[in-house]
Amino acid sequence: MVTGQVEIMKMTENDWEKVREIYIEGIHTKNATFDTEPPTWEEWDKGHLAECRFVARLHDQVVGWAALSQSAHKEAYHGVAEVSIYVSNSSSGKGIGSALLKELIQASEEKGFWTLQALIFPENKGSLALHERNGFEVIGTRKRVGKLDGKWRDVVFLERRSTIVGMD
Repeated sequence: MVTGQVEIMKMTENDWEKVREIYIEGIHTKNATFDTEPPTWEEWDKGHLAECRFVARLHDQVVGWAALSQSAHKEAYHGVAEVSIYVSNSSSGKGIGSALLKELIQASEEKGFWTLQALIFPENKGSLALHERNGFEVIGTRKRVGKLDGKWRDVVFLERRSTIVGMD
């Protein structure tokens, strides 16, 4: 678990450089994203929902982040979003991902989201376990869905259905 007190806070533009550094660490693992270069702040900001962005701070340092992006832009899917969650290499395994994901789930439900989705490389066992511990279920595996460094990659598709939103 976390040694010291982790604080989960709303992400601001001032957090971007550290968020970007943590994203670059994820890119370098080759098991976190299909991206090979980090986005600019403007690209990232446009693609992630302002009301559901968080950073984890440990000893006043940003050590992780989580955010939602709209899965589809049709009205019928307005309550469905995709999760992004990253923890710095130096802080992994300390419960920071769980703290971030729990905050993101709560905020998503407060904002009316009934389904959260995650697309995770099967090799990313830690992320798969984190999501499953937090109520995500494996829906299936999308085979050879995209190429990374010239190699076809699968992604595991998970979702979490809220037990309080969209129950009508």
